[in-house]
Order: sequence, then C-alpha cells, then structure tokens
Amino acid sequence: MKKMALLAALLSLACAVNACGPREPTATLPAGAAAGGADFELTSSTFAPGEAIPAKYTCQGGDISPPVQWSNPPPGTQAFVLFVDDPDGGDWVHWSLYNLPANATSLPEALPTDPELPDGSRQGQNGWGKLGYGGPCPPSGTHHYVFTLYALDAPLDLKAGAAKETLFKAMQEHLLAQTLMVGLYSKR
Repeated sequence: MKKMALLAALLSLACAVNACGPREPTATLPAGAAAGGADFELTSSTFAPGEAIPAKYTCQGGDISPPVQWSNPPPGTQAFVLFVDDPDGGDWVHWSLYNLPANATSLPEALPTDPELPDGSRQGQNGWGKLGYGGPCPPSGTHHYVFTLYALDAPLDLKAGAAKETLFKAMQEHLLAQTLMVGLYSKR
C-alpha cells in the first residue's frame, strides 16, 4: 500500500509541477474493494516506476509495447484490464487491453495489435482511433505515462475496439482492485 500511495503522490506532484491536464475520473472501485494493496503490483522489466521508458517502446523507436508483469491479484479475480494513458496529453489513451485471463501474470514485449489475441483478450481503441499499443510521443516536455491494471470479478461482454469510456462504464460493477506504475518520456 505504501508503494501505491507513494506512486500516486509522485504522479500528483509531478502533474502539479508540470501542469498536467485534469485527469478524467477513472473507474470507481466499489465499497470494500482495494485500491491496490501492497501485494497487487504492476512492473516492467525494462523500466522502473518513475523512470524513463526506453525509446524502443516509443514513436522514436520501434513503437512496440513493453513487457509488463503483475503479481498477487485479489481473490476472485476473473479477468484484467490494462490501460496506458498520458494525463499530460489530455488523458490520451496509448493502450487498452481487456479480458486478459485470470491466470495471466504478464504480457510480452511487442504484443500484436490484433483485435482479439489467442488467449481471448481484446484490444480497445487508442487515442489515434486504432487498436493496440501506440507508444509515447509527446509534442514537448516530459510526459507521464500511467500504466493501470484493474482486477475484475468477470470478463467484460464487449467486442474488440471498445473506447475507454465504454470500458470504464462496463467495468464499474466488476472492479476488485487496481494497481499502477508510471513511466516518463520526452523526445530527444
């Protein structure tokens, strides 16, 4: 819980200093649900929370998705949803992936942008109106890229290509917990 609170505080401070745009309210956890907890954790083997995202995963590199891993989801988890967005860019969506299976614990580097993946997970619409990952590509300055993983008590009954707002509405009654990590990027 301390790590989650520290990351949230760092993001808030960084946004205050860097004049981030207002964050759209994200999905709201139901009463009694965990905001993350010390055990539910999202990480990447290629960058640490609060550090720079390697160029390989941006518009100045291969523009491929980074590997991410998670551990200790809450009991009752039946699916996951992953969002990557940029609050500095008007809450620009870089990636949404939903119906990740309950037994999943990671995503590999360079995940295909297919609408539906072999494990049944589905890609949502990103800020460019496309499916799959679109890497950081800030017009100026350093931006914060928030990777948020939600644990749900059921998969979502949505076709591939759902928009962020549609996903959040569908998630409302199924949220168990969430965890996040923040990466930074600025063009060189």
